[in-house]
Amino acid sequence: MDQFDCAILNHLQVNAALTNAELAEQVHLSASQISRRRARLEADGIISGYRAEVDAAKLGFDIDVFIRVTLTAHSDDTADSFGRFLNEFSEVRSAYALAGNADYLLHVKTRSLPDLSRFINRRLLPHPNVGEVRSEIVLERVKENSPLAL
Repeated sequence: MDQFDCAILNHLQVNAALTNAELAEQVHLSASQISRRRARLEADGIISGYRAEVDAAKLGFDIDVFIRVTLTAHSDDTADSFGRFLNEFSEVRSAYALAGNADYLLHVKTRSLPDLSRFINRRLLPHPNVGEVRSEIVLERVKENSPLAL
């Protein structure tokens, strides 16, 4: 990776909808060079995909919460099972296995507090390996999805 690849990635992190011609103007390469470099970055897995960012609140998803989960037992099978379990729920936007006091950190979005309550009490807590759940409701997003500093 050179300075041009980094510049391409910097611009795409801010606006993934840029065309090769628009990137060429900003990076000072030809559109064909941008196309080749972009294809290589994609083939190498450095660019892992493109997506539209959707304003969840404008779609009625007003509750943003981080949930720390501690499991009652620990094994590869338990971790695999819990990971598959989490993938069943659209409320779970992302999930991370942790080292520390909790085993997992979940980022969950729901439309309302009753929806959050149902998710925790009817879905998460009944899982046989869930020992403890601690929720922290987001009051305000201060910073989100900032680009990597390349």
